[in-house]
Amino acid sequence: MNNIEKMAEDDYLVLAGPFLDNGEIRGIYIFNVETIEEAKKLTETDPLIKSGGLIMELHPWYGSAATQEIGKIHKTIQKIKF
Repeated sequence: MNNIEKMAEDDYLVLAGPFLDNGEIRGIYIFNVETIEEAKKLTETDPLIKSGGLIMELHPWYGSAATQEIGKIHKTIQKIKF
């Protein structure tokens, strides 16, 4: 969680979380970066990816500019800090 919080504080990570089904893909990061290479470097800082416990799959994505406000909104309504 420390790594996720750091990326969010640095305004690179817009959204992160686990998927709750039993599929192969286990979670998602949505980054606010210009290139796949930047996202790859950030993803490689994840301890589970470093250890081989998770494998990254990168895809370019475009979403609403409002998506970048999720972190700010989350901080105002979260109930538990991990």
